[in-house]
Amino acid sequence: MESLANLEAFMRSAEHGSFSEAARRLSLTPAAISRNVAMLERHLGVRLFHRSTRRLTLTEAGEILRLGIADKLDGLQAALASVSVEGGEAAGTLKVSLPPTFGTMHVLPLLPGLLACYPRIKPEWHFENRPIDLVAEGYDAAIGGGFDLAPGVVARTLAPAHIVAVAAPIYLRGRVLPADPAGLQALDGIVMRSLRTGRIRHWTMRDDAGRTMMAPLRETVVVNDPSAMREAAVLGLGVALLAVPDALPALDRGDLVRLVPRWYADAGAISLYYASRTLLPAKTRAFVDWVTDAFRKHRMAERFAGSAG
Repeated sequence: MESLANLEAFMRSAEHGSFSEAARRLSLTPAAISRNVAMLERHLGVRLFHRSTRRLTLTEAGEILRLGIADKLDGLQAALASVSVEGGEAAGTLKVSLPPTFGTMHVLPLLPGLLACYPRIKPEWHFENRPIDLVAEGYDAAIGGGFDLAPGVVARTLAPAHIVAVAAPIYLRGRVLPADPAGLQALDGIVMRSLRTGRIRHWTMRDDAGRTMMAPLRETVVVNDPSAMREAAVLGLGVALLAVPDALPALDRGDLVRLVPRWYADAGAISLYYASRTLLPAKTRAFVDWVTDAFRKHRMAERFAGSAG
């Protein structure tokens, strides 16, 4: 494959009929231009110019080459320049996958600050409840849990994924509060059926002393989305086992209260995924640093810990 420098030297020489003028336009020496053109001719095995002491003229092969690359060279140079700029400055489309509830509540509010610092970034954020293939699907980054780590994919933990039992005050009115997770069985349960497996997941909870106990929720209301579970609980339909980040705003408002405090289920970690630590595009590096700094600054890992009660 011919180098861009050789092709550019050829095109500018063809436009101006002179190595000297091409050199002046490209800020090179005439000898460098002549050498690049000679290298191109040697690689192609044809003469591209008729040379005289006064002017260069294209051979038939040279004219064919000029016509073939005339409308492509500028586009190629622009594309390379764009990549070069993005390598030093955060710019371009930033494709990110996020869980709908978590992404909307806790990551989307970070976007105005990110764009204020990096105005050349164009966010394309997909809110979806599924583990994506980061590389195959062309994502720059993803936030979630339980992703399979393909070779070269980095997982950076943001916070724990702890599950807690919650219900609305209106539902609990007049009811005896359970003393431990086993007591949840006496209450109506709001559970979720997995879109991926078709199964309803039941959790084992633990406390800060390390004891474990099953949390056997009755399947009174079945939904297939975490935000629907939360809203059903807010409506007073029963008890839901929710991830702390999904429940936190409703808990802060008093729309939900936590049952069996200090008991929680551990669903792993909420992580930030991206491909490779080396040659990371500036836009991806900016996003990774912005999110991790925000989580650290606001102590989100501590706020999302189920052991906090």
